[in-house]
Amino acid sequence: MERNFEPLTYRSAGVDAEGEAAVIQDAIRRLAATCIRPKGRGSIALSNGFFATVLDVGGQGLAISTDGVGTKVMVAQALGRYDSIGIDCVAMNVNDILCVGAEPITLLDYLAVSAIDPGVMRQLMEGLARGAEQAHVAIPGGETAQVPDLLHPGDRNITFDLVGTGLGTVALERVVDGAAIQSGDVVVGLASSGIHSNGMTLARRVFRDKGIGYGDRVEEFGRTLGEELLEPTRIYVDAVMGMMRAGLPLRGLAHITGDGFANLLRFSHPSIGFVIDMLPAVPAIFGVLQELGGIADLEMFRTYNMGVGFCVVLPEAGADDAIAAGQAAGVPAMRIGRASDDPKVQGRVLVRRGGGESLTLDRG
Repeated sequence: MERNFEPLTYRSAGVDAEGEAAVIQDAIRRLAATCIRPKGRGSIALSNGFFATVLDVGGQGLAISTDGVGTKVMVAQALGRYDSIGIDCVAMNVNDILCVGAEPITLLDYLAVSAIDPGVMRQLMEGLARGAEQAHVAIPGGETAQVPDLLHPGDRNITFDLVGTGLGTVALERVVDGAAIQSGDVVVGLASSGIHSNGMTLARRVFRDKGIGYGDRVEEFGRTLGEELLEPTRIYVDAVMGMMRAGLPLRGLAHITGDGFANLLRFSHPSIGFVIDMLPAVPAIFGVLQELGGIADLEMFRTYNMGVGFCVVLPEAGADDAIAAGQAAGVPAMRIGRASDDPKVQGRVLVRRGGGESLTLDRG
């Protein structure tokens, strides 16, 4: 008898990205009234769901971002390895701060634990310190909360969570929000280090359903599944700041996290879309995930970075210099596409693949 199976998606794995987007928009509308400081001392210069917010503080832009590492903490917990999670926490925040044209300067962390374990704490703090060194930011303080009634060992084995809030500075006249992007501008992609810290719930579901444990060696990875999943999120500070210091005309900066290449649609330019047609080879983690989970191409491209963790949009004349700056910082970079005002592309990202196949990503 023929049986029909529902394709595995991020939503069926337990994450409702579309529902989250609607809730976030409601939150933005409700909280917008709090964004005006008293006596005209400043206001929000950029918000509305962008990668980071910029607050006008006496004529100086203060960029703010807050993020954690999601269910990647569950992989660390299962393996008893905590020394890289702090790097992820730093990366998720500083990479977002870069997207408004700001230089990250500091980060504060919030660590919730079921109980104090000195060994675990040392590893977590070591990761945070290594991340701070890579991003050239200070971590002058933070908060540790013991919440045994909230986080505790058990069936799900969750005993900690780690979140950070990053700050950066940017001149208000130099804020990058994508409004200056023009049709024909080049999209330069900076390589990811792997799955980073997004789509982990779906990935964990796929490998669990196939009976592959974190300690199992996967031939395509050349290491264990756990080692692959815990590969730290790449920090793009040196690459992007190198472009800024070189005076390149950066018109759009996008951290490719959850929503994949649809993150390009966060830019403040409704008449522009993007054609992505020169992607690098997809890292093994994504090919294995897709094959084992039977995940559709569209779902993969709107959930994962697919090998490109950060995008820079700038005029054609600066593309080669941007690629050189990325490579000088040790980050592989290449042209992956362009901006377009074609009515068929406006407000969308068109991903062209081999054989004439195209995928269309719309705003979430």
